[in-house]
Amino acid sequence: MTEHTVEFVGTGETIDVPETRPILQVCIEEGIAQEYSCRVGMCLACSAEIIEGEVEQTIVEQRALTEAEAENYALTCMARPKSDLKLDRGSYPPSIEDAEADAADGAGAAADDDD
Repeated sequence: MTEHTVEFVGTGETIDVPETRPILQVCIEEGIAQEYSCRVGMCLACSAEIIEGEVEQTIVEQRALTEAEAENYALTCMARPKSDLKLDRGSYPPSIEDAEADAADGAGAAADDDD
């Protein structure tokens, strides 16, 4: 079984993950504090920017990323390493950043309506 080293940039944390296992699963077993919620590729809580390396995560497996985002971000609950990796787990795909901005704008607009 082929294993790859997964390094989380800026944290000093490194784990070895078999190609057949999701990154998040090994994080949990090794005590790495990777955020997660749904564990089925829907919520984006476990996303991490791929700084270096490749993962396998088909669009069918993950449902929350666009095709373009899936090239640059891994949903660690679904992604399996295809090479050694460097991941930034503090970075989220544009779709989640846009959704948060839209929610904040909507809250501000609702507050303005109360005046």
